[in-house]
Amino acid sequence: MKTITGYKQKLLFEGADWDFPTLQRIHDACEDIALGELGLDVYPNQIEVITSEQMLDAYSSTGMPLFYRHWSFGKHFAHHEAFYRRGMRDLAYEIVINSSPCISYLMEENSATMQTLVIAHAAFGHNHFFKNNYLFRLWTDAEGILDYLDFAKGYISRCEERYGEVAVERTLDAAHALMSHGVHRYAGKTQVDLRQEEKRLQERRAHEEKIFNDLWRTVPVGQKRNKSDRDLERRRAALGLPQDNILYFLEKSAPRLHSWQREILRIVRHVAQYFHPQRQTKVMNEGTATYVHYNIMQRLHERGQISDGSYFEFLKSHTNVVFQPMFDDRRFSGFNPYALGFAMMQDIERIVKDPTAEDREWFPDIAGRGDAMAVLRDIWANYRDESFVSQFLSPRLMRQWRMFQLHDDPEIEEGILVSAIHDERGYRRIRRQLSRDYDIGHTDPAIEIVDVDLAGDRRLLLQHRAANDEFLEEDDLKLVLQHLADLWSYDVLLEELDSKENIVRKHVAHPRTFSRQSEFA
Repeated sequence: MKTITGYKQKLLFEGADWDFPTLQRIHDACEDIALGELGLDVYPNQIEVITSEQMLDAYSSTGMPLFYRHWSFGKHFAHHEAFYRRGMRDLAYEIVINSSPCISYLMEENSATMQTLVIAHAAFGHNHFFKNNYLFRLWTDAEGILDYLDFAKGYISRCEERYGEVAVERTLDAAHALMSHGVHRYAGKTQVDLRQEEKRLQERRAHEEKIFNDLWRTVPVGQKRNKSDRDLERRRAALGLPQDNILYFLEKSAPRLHSWQREILRIVRHVAQYFHPQRQTKVMNEGTATYVHYNIMQRLHERGQISDGSYFEFLKSHTNVVFQPMFDDRRFSGFNPYALGFAMMQDIERIVKDPTAEDREWFPDIAGRGDAMAVLRDIWANYRDESFVSQFLSPRLMRQWRMFQLHDDPEIEEGILVSAIHDERGYRRIRRQLSRDYDIGHTDPAIEIVDVDLAGDRRLLLQHRAANDEFLEEDDLKLVLQHLADLWSYDVLLEELDSKENIVRKHVAHPRTFSRQSEFA
């Protein structure tokens, strides 16, 4: 029996069982379609087969194959294991690492069909996205991340031996609490060559210690002096203020940190920066991988390389992955990134190949282009979630998903206002609002270090500009601010500003003195 590309080929496997030669055949068949038909560009693949317990362990350490020790990872492991053993939670079929080679972890309990799906999804879908998306190219070093993690693990272990586990743990606790405020968010910073970090450590440490000593030794302590605006600007410029990367500022400018603590802050910063693009591309990344695995599995079935039974097994899993409850479903908790990303990819394919008049009006640059993969590869390379939704969410998909916008206005005595419906203005408003929900610049708290009282008590001043007058949660704020004060070693003041730049709330934290070992002093 003939197919589109010729005669039916031999099945890659029969039944659920597999061995390593089978995995090799599966990988090669997926690679043939991914590179030859879809035009993907990927890092070399490294496939690792692990047990369920190893998968749980990978969960606990953010999926990294090499990582330093910290009590929170053990806590996460116990939490995930308890739910898994009780049957209350399934494990992921895979974990994929943005590295070169790209490492894909496969569960040994997976059937041969699921291994095929995982290889198509992770080893080619995610792999292509990691290698080609501009955010990953700009902010991550796939070539050096594994070597750097090995260095970081060894460095922190040596610090524990030399300075004590308690001192290192406290520093890591504080750094982890500030991790989400330890990334460079805008282009302009030079990408770090992670392979060279260990070699640069000694030279960097000596230079920075000299800078610290010179800066803080000459700072007067005592009665606060009047400063002119010019002096204020000079002081802020010398300290690189204002600064939204709080860990970076502490690493460079905290007056009483030891050199090993600065290096730990730097390690946590690099890890946070590594994951930063993934926070901005969840819908696109998962949508790309889902779209790729769907097309590869279809082609394998058309070519006769997987059976009808395997194809139905795949469809069942795929359907579960892209399931999206409607707004009135008790299971609804927001948009499933797999579902939204995959639906938008398929919708773009439809617009490129078979557009309607509405599509031509909304998407004149891609409607009717004909080559869907060329358009998608360009989108995968040049957009993030916020701009992807803003540019390519179509009215047709909004209608299919029954999207609308609600506005809970406290001035309305009864009910909730439906502020956007299915008309042209409503479509644009829904798309604009949904894209903002994926913009971490809008959803993350806007907190900056704005000044340091060098001539007085060395108090650190931060400001939070509350978007839409949404202020920080009090309990979490106190805990995080305490960690910041411990690292800074002097008082910390956080001012919360409303949309009119008025100071609404002030929060102060004082550094703690630890009895066993004052590693912050």
